[in-house]
Amino acid sequence: MRNHSSTKRPIKCTPGTILTGKWHQHNYTIIRLLGEGATGVVYLAQTTKGLVAVKVGIDSMAITTEVNVLRQFSKQNSVSLGPELLDVDDILFSGHTYPFYVMEYLSGEPFITFMNGKGPEWLGLLIMQLLGDLERLHHKGWVFGDLKPDNLLVSGPPTRVRWLDVGGTTLLGRSIKEYTEFFDRGYWTLGSRKADPAYDLFSVAMAMINCAYPRRFDKKSGDALKQLRTVIKGHALTKAFEPILVKALTGRYASASEMKYDLTRYMQQYQSEVQTQSTQSRLKQTRVQKRRSGYKVELILSGFLVLVGCLVYVFIITM
Repeated sequence: MRNHSSTKRPIKCTPGTILTGKWHQHNYTIIRLLGEGATGVVYLAQTTKGLVAVKVGIDSMAITTEVNVLRQFSKQNSVSLGPELLDVDDILFSGHTYPFYVMEYLSGEPFITFMNGKGPEWLGLLIMQLLGDLERLHHKGWVFGDLKPDNLLVSGPPTRVRWLDVGGTTLLGRSIKEYTEFFDRGYWTLGSRKADPAYDLFSVAMAMINCAYPRRFDKKSGDALKQLRTVIKGHALTKAFEPILVKALTGRYASASEMKYDLTRYMQQYQSEVQTQSTQSRLKQTRVQKRRSGYKVELILSGFLVLVGCLVYVFIITM
């Protein structure tokens, strides 16, 4: 792809618009807008092979960085971290050349929507998946940078958390190029905007908090950590993970694997407690049923004795 400094505004495509790659001549019929970001716009498009997501950028360098990240994902031996990269090209639109790339279209539920009404066991499962993916990304020398529920999707079956947009990915040691305030440790004065694993882990903690508080909230004046600890304790979903969340918010995890280890241990303990409670509940129900059965036997026996007594009385008076 070539860099054209004259390209300054993102393109606006209406449904039915056909984008044709300058070099590969592949056609993409726009269906609707999926999202917008600092580096470009993403559209749902139709091709002869099915639905795809097309991201049309503003700056070639930014798009090239995202393409490199997606190519790194495709080299993973495990489950794909993000969408599969399908095509990279330029497009002529309104007299300007725009860089774009095409990704696999991922279907599923938005992260927050999926978590609505669900408990700690589901949140723990999805976050453990996410932490495993982040560990692999960090080992490749990248930080996600703009990690938030808006960029996550839950697909399945089997249930799996997937990444939608890699526009915020930043090389380790560089300044975070794209972020959302609520998930940024700099906004909360709890760290810098330098790209390191702890930056992503802070965002993971805020994503977990966001599940409990879908409307989010603003930072108040004063101690930001104290405010966050208060909201964590204020909801059953986040209170269950309080020690882990606080460690992530204060940068005390050096890697995603450390946070995943703590979360795994917690989930094992949580499941054990749930199983214990379930066993105790079944035993209690069994005792209640036995007690009720005993009452029924007593009632039947009492009724039988009364009936026998009545028959004996009738027999006596009729003699």
